[in-house]
Amino acid sequence: MSKPDSPTEKFLERAIFASRWLQAPLYLGLILAQGVYVYQFFVELWHLIHIAVGPGELKDPSTAIMLGVLGLIDVVMIANLLIMVIIGGYETFVSRLHIEDHEDQPEWLSHVNAGVLKVKLATALISISSIHLLKTFIEVRSPAIAVSNDGVMWQVIIHAIFVFSAIALAWTDKLMMAGVHAVKAGEKP
Repeated sequence: MSKPDSPTEKFLERAIFASRWLQAPLYLGLILAQGVYVYQFFVELWHLIHIAVGPGELKDPSTAIMLGVLGLIDVVMIANLLIMVIIGGYETFVSRLHIEDHEDQPEWLSHVNAGVLKVKLATALISISSIHLLKTFIEVRSPAIAVSNDGVMWQVIIHAIFVFSAIALAWTDKLMMAGVHAVKAGEKP
């Protein structure tokens, strides 16, 4: 039998629990960053349209268009990453969103936790890194853009580290969840 908490201990516990609300302004800041990415998307889209319909000043417009489209995809992937961090982080660390009945509730939100969020973020980072790596491979072929072999090598190494990190996170999360399920079932983990 445990003894009841003292008033000081109760106050401290409530203050510690309430401190999670200090993260709310951080998520609001990320929403503003999302707005910056929306603006950036339309700036890059305008540039892409200008390349596509403008006078033929470029030697290889198809490569420029491909790079422009990859730039747009990059902006969208980063915006998706922001949404995952904003919604998933708020739901996991601050407070429930109470949107169970909303028709547009993201499917992944129903089973989000810190482990799932880490794996989703790692996967999104791999996608973003893949886009950058693809852009670099395309730029290597272009004589107008100077890309060093060392630059390509480091991008490949960094991308490989992202991939291995995501695999390690997913594997660790799987092991932890197997242990939790085993404990719930009354087995030894």
